[in-house]
Amino acid sequence: MTERVTVTEKAKETIDQLRAEHGELMFHQSGGCCDGSSPMCFPDGELMLNETDVWLGKIHGCEFYMSQDQFEYWKHTQLTVDVTPGRGASFSLEIPLGLRFVIKSRLFTEEEQEQLRPIQLGVN
Repeated sequence: MTERVTVTEKAKETIDQLRAEHGELMFHQSGGCCDGSSPMCFPDGELMLNETDVWLGKIHGCEFYMSQDQFEYWKHTQLTVDVTPGRGASFSLEIPLGLRFVIKSRLFTEEEQEQLRPIQLGVN
């Protein structure tokens, strides 16, 4: 099964740090302008999800969702969540650490596309 979303070791370390402080976490990428198009990390259940959200999988124990409109642009790519120094302008939990989560992407191969993990619409 080909994963639609993965995570770097450096991002895993940040997730562990945030989980120790905030408990279980979730990610969402809305596709809004500016930092709204970056992956945002929230305490699990804090962000209200609905039928317009797409569940892509889990990264380091965290559910990862994306808005359906944004998914249409990204559905042919594997997303990798990474972290970089800098302050974003969002409500994501890593911002006070002087870090921000970012997405790196690459196109799926034809073989990978045949074995993609299925998505789910709405809350998983």
